[in-house]
Amino acid sequence: MICFRMALSLTQRLKPTHLKLIRAIEDSGKLQVAAEIVGMSQPAASRMLSDIETDAGGLLFERLPRGMAPTEIGAAFLRHARVILAELDALSDEVIHLRGGKAGAVRVGAVTGPAAGVLIPALLAVRNDVPDIQPTIEVAPSVTLIRGLEEGRFDFVLARLGPGNRVGSFTAYPGRKEIVSLLIRADHPLAGRQVSLADTLPFEFVNQEIGSPIRLAMETAFLENGLQTPDKVTNSSSLLVALSLVLGSNAIAPQTREVAQLLTRQVSGFAIVDTVEDISVSPFLVLQSQHRPLSPVAERLLNEVLRRL
Repeated sequence: MICFRMALSLTQRLKPTHLKLIRAIEDSGKLQVAAEIVGMSQPAASRMLSDIETDAGGLLFERLPRGMAPTEIGAAFLRHARVILAELDALSDEVIHLRGGKAGAVRVGAVTGPAAGVLIPALLAVRNDVPDIQPTIEVAPSVTLIRGLEEGRFDFVLARLGPGNRVGSFTAYPGRKEIVSLLIRADHPLAGRQVSLADTLPFEFVNQEIGSPIRLAMETAFLENGLQTPDKVTNSSSLLVALSLVLGSNAIAPQTREVAQLLTRQVSGFAIVDTVEDISVSPFLVLQSQHRPLSPVAERLLNEVLRRL
């Protein structure tokens, strides 16, 4: 009975301001800074946090010499606060768009290859039928995208699951395998030739971070062909950094074939070097939360993405 009353008190008393304060404390680690972020005095923020902790039956944050750190109860609050605040933001955006007679917002995340090869063509097709669609597209590593999906920041994502992801919380649609191409500048010594991976070893590589799918695919291809992995490597997940290094040197940047072909078609100065060995990345997935229904416009975009897989 006590636990039921405590839960009822929380649901009756918690407001978005409470959740924003909790998020601000996590972000800043200090109550005074958090109070300024949410626009209240420190005494008022202190009272508000004390009231929440009373209703929760325990501390949300440990008071440490160098700041505040979430307790186990606090971590649970934060996990749900992210989702609730993201949903409230999405509701606000959708209401604004509907008031203006627009189709509504859709928020999608994707890793680079599927963003270029699948998501953008799907979006352009939907825009022909729904010109007032208000899309937000984020290109990021899979771990960032899946965290955003869990927190309610995306309607769906095109990404790859990692070992720590909770598969049961998603509806997953199979994607497709991606081929890796080697992007070089147009007057590179290897340009215009079909080469082996051994031929690339004298040159610097611009690779994504260790553990990323393209990086793993490249390292596996070298090792499976009895070669050492390249020792001249610049590590960066930034496509802009990769392109700058490729244009300014003899560096080689592994990219998905769709991204490499898009660049060579649209930007002068780049070329693709073909390798004898096939290099491929594990298939991506289209992931949707099982707990949040999609808006009609998000459902329309999802169906267009799935049609192109």
